[in-house]
Amino acid sequence: MDNTLLSALLLGAVEGLTEFIPVSSTGHLILVGDLLGFQDELGKLFEVVIQLGAILAVLVVSLRRLLGVLFGLGSDPGARRFALAVILAIIPAGILGFLLHDFIKDVLFSPWVVVVSLVVGGFAILGVERFAPQPRYETIERMPWTTALGIGLCQCLSLIPGVSRAGATILGGVALGVDRRIATEFSFYLAIPIMLGASLLDLLKSNVPLDAHAATIIGIGFVTAFIVALIIVRGLIAFVGRHGFKPFAYYRILIGLVWGALLAARG
Repeated sequence: MDNTLLSALLLGAVEGLTEFIPVSSTGHLILVGDLLGFQDELGKLFEVVIQLGAILAVLVVSLRRLLGVLFGLGSDPGARRFALAVILAIIPAGILGFLLHDFIKDVLFSPWVVVVSLVVGGFAILGVERFAPQPRYETIERMPWTTALGIGLCQCLSLIPGVSRAGATILGGVALGVDRRIATEFSFYLAIPIMLGASLLDLLKSNVPLDAHAATIIGIGFVTAFIVALIIVRGLIAFVGRHGFKPFAYYRILIGLVWGALLAARG
């Protein structure tokens, strides 16, 4: 297997491992892609498409719940409140991401931005864990619309690489009084429209020709991301319920400092 295919396999695993935990999948892909030298136009397209593998994992795990909501919209008030919460929470980042897409890609996609965001975000997680209020909302259906919109505003921070979409939405929810397990679950549902929209926008703007070699590389990353994300999604809520978010905070701080030292050494 040549180096490009190995890079595809590794980056697919990184995407699947990090997309739904508060450590920033985009940040990790930027750092690992920089280390592997996989940052040409194909590499950028690759990073977009493998996110669709992670989305598919969420759809597989959540299919029954999502279908229940869909078919209950006409008769079930809980289903309508669920749908309204998701819609309100995706609007702010959806609008801001569309308007700032080129600026984010051209200016903020930097290893140094990621390093700083990882460290700062790690300390922010420790702060939320220490000072968060007692949870008041233990189901998505009972979440007030103002809380859902607040989580959506927090999600805007994740447009900065290294902040983490999952981290911004989960910790934002916890800070606003949502039970940590429910905030984690809610983050999964928000990922579907947000990641799908961002991926499709990047695909429309890409000029990379999809020949057989490129399709093979992307296919390997897609499948790998799907399989690894499927494992993570199934176990993450239980892990968070037992251990909280502090392990992710310590990891972010450590990896940010180590990678910052590596970047400084490279000059």
